[in-house]
Amino acid sequence: MNNASHKSRIREETEVRSLKRKEYEQKLRKLHIELVKLQEWVKQEDKKVCVVFEGRDGAGKGGVIKAMTERVSPRVFRVVAMTAPTEREKSQMYVQRYVPHFPSAGEIVIFDRSWYNRAGVERVMGFCTEDQAKNFLKVVPEVEKAMAESGIMLFKYWLEVSPEEQTSRLAARIDDKRKIWKLSQMDLDSYTRWDDYTRCRDDMFAATDTSWAPWFIARSDNKRQARLNIISHLLSNIPYKKVSRGDVKLPKRNVAHRKPLSDSLRIVPEAEI
Repeated sequence: MNNASHKSRIREETEVRSLKRKEYEQKLRKLHIELVKLQEWVKQEDKKVCVVFEGRDGAGKGGVIKAMTERVSPRVFRVVAMTAPTEREKSQMYVQRYVPHFPSAGEIVIFDRSWYNRAGVERVMGFCTEDQAKNFLKVVPEVEKAMAESGIMLFKYWLEVSPEEQTSRLAARIDDKRKIWKLSQMDLDSYTRWDDYTRCRDDMFAATDTSWAPWFIARSDNKRQARLNIISHLLSNIPYKKVSRGDVKLPKRNVAHRKPLSDSLRIVPEAEI
């Protein structure tokens, strides 16, 4: 099969699998209701949940996280997207700067990229030495075992995107002024290193896919389906139960006087777009 035919087949399969927006939103709404139940259970039972999202640039990590968190409390679902380490942090034990962000009782922490930067971008782009990367792969399973033993439920998701779909998504960022901020020079530099990332990904899986912290792979060329798959998978692997809140009713109140706002106040004008 030539390259053009291969790309055409991929597009056709994606179109067959794609969900119409209305169907997607209906299914996502049901999952949002379950995520709220999970949230209330985590709070009541003082549970600790940590969700790690990894994948190549354009794999859809941000979209999954947005879909997961748009109807829940940011006080319970906390998203961590860390910047490059400072000089002080570079001098620390590698995982040290991540530890303060681990969940406490009653929290669900979502990492938009994580300590696995060392196994991926840092290794590929030369921000760490090979010895540092290999030492990380050797040590991190024990760190995650300590997390599990402390009561943290750890879920690690790798979003697997095809080279054709990644190209399409990154190119779209160039043309869309709403998304151009998502495309950094680092993304452009990384784009040419597909095979290097593949080798590092496979090394990461081999070293860190453990019984206490396994990797789950989500094919993400179909973004809507990937979001539903991941959220559903997460929910199915946490033994949460519905928390009874009793009947909720608004209390009665009296509004006897409707005092108008003063003309001297600064009112936001109607937008002319």
